[in-house]
Amino acid sequence: MGGRRAIGLFVFFLSGLLLHPFPLHAATLSASGCSVSNTGYLADLSKEYERRTGVRILLRSGGSIQGIEDLRSGKVDFAASCRGRMATDPEGLNFIQVAWDALVFIVHPSNPLNGVSVRDIRAIYFGGVTNWRQLGESDRPIKVLISKPQNGLSGVEASLRYLVLDGREPVQTPTTLALASTGIVEQLVEKTPESFASTGYSSARKRRVKMLRVNGSFPTRSAIASGRYPFRRPLFLVVPGNPGAETKKFIDFVLSYEGQRFISTLGVVPLRETK
Repeated sequence: MGGRRAIGLFVFFLSGLLLHPFPLHAATLSASGCSVSNTGYLADLSKEYERRTGVRILLRSGGSIQGIEDLRSGKVDFAASCRGRMATDPEGLNFIQVAWDALVFIVHPSNPLNGVSVRDIRAIYFGGVTNWRQLGESDRPIKVLISKPQNGLSGVEASLRYLVLDGREPVQTPTTLALASTGIVEQLVEKTPESFASTGYSSARKRRVKMLRVNGSFPTRSAIASGRYPFRRPLFLVVPGNPGAETKKFIDFVLSYEGQRFISTLGVVPLRETK
């Protein structure tokens, strides 16, 4: 009887291991922020980290500003941002670069346009070009979609201003539509034939959109890494000044050889590949 009971307990224990390959008390981390980062690499990286460690990471988009605010208020363990620290950001946060991205310009897949110049881009955002006819395409207004949260400067808009528009703000036209996050911008471009928008390379390549050449250079991973494509920008994870032990372990993994190699397999430019 004792032997059969021992065998039964062993089988019960073994079945528990098969159903729960990691400890039932494995930690859970939470994060929010940059839609480009979440779509481009962070969602897949989080799943890989859970597979390796059993630590689950709950992700929420909403934009860089929202992520930083969530981190400030203690709602998340870390945030994703596609812009660096700004003077308006809370004190005591560490911005840790984990990968490279690039600002790209996108249209609906049906749009026959394949490329624009920097001059064209500025003219669109400053109101000088308002119709696709002015760029050699059909006669229809250009619907400019901009990521513009109410409580600050989004990562994409910050990159647009400082990489392309000489620090100036885009002009509001009758066909300009401001949206809460870059993820919403990308989704609307997928559905709007007349649309024009800027976003990040890392997420745009996963959407049903067309990325445009800029001054003859097409945004590819190798062009971004080498600098041939002009608008490279960093991607950050943001943590408190004194992050929790599990948060620190995750950041250490992201920056490790294995973490960077996994980011590279996703088609995102890791830190080591740039020139």
